[in-house]
Amino acid sequence: MGNMDKLAVLVNMFGSSLISVGREVGLEVTLNKAQVSQGVKVGNVCAASLIGIVGSGVQGTAIIMLDAAGFRAAVTAMSGGMIQPVQGDPVAMSVVGELSNMVSGRALIQAALPGVDVTPPQLLAVENIRNVPNQAPGIKCFTLPFGVQPGGTLYLVLSFNVVG
Repeated sequence: MGNMDKLAVLVNMFGSSLISVGREVGLEVTLNKAQVSQGVKVGNVCAASLIGIVGSGVQGTAIIMLDAAGFRAAVTAMSGGMIQPVQGDPVAMSVVGELSNMVSGRALIQAALPGVDVTPPQLLAVENIRNVPNQAPGIKCFTLPFGVQPGGTLYLVLSFNVVG
């Protein structure tokens, strides 16, 4: 499998994994296909969970970033309303970390790339989080924006360096 093929598989698997995992945990997300872009294009984000992806021929990150309404929707849906969606609350933030774990695990299993693993999530909770893409040669970044029901936006920001 060539580098561009691996990259396409990873981006597609992460996007479809977010939709299927979301459905399973009661979080309805819809990809805004017209707004999918290369590079990092997010706005007004207050919570994020970053997963590192390392292994045989692949290095990168998968970041789930949420605006305030998306954060409330995700925490409420995934906890069945049992956890209050308070920004910065460790328990509420752990829900976002679990979502990123589930999506990353499913995507890498479906991509069937041997020897690739994930790091534990790093959680961030502040107003106006920005992601500065790495500009090194060979690194490709993509932003997949998802609408979240009943409101809000979830950004899946993927950054990969695929070699060999």
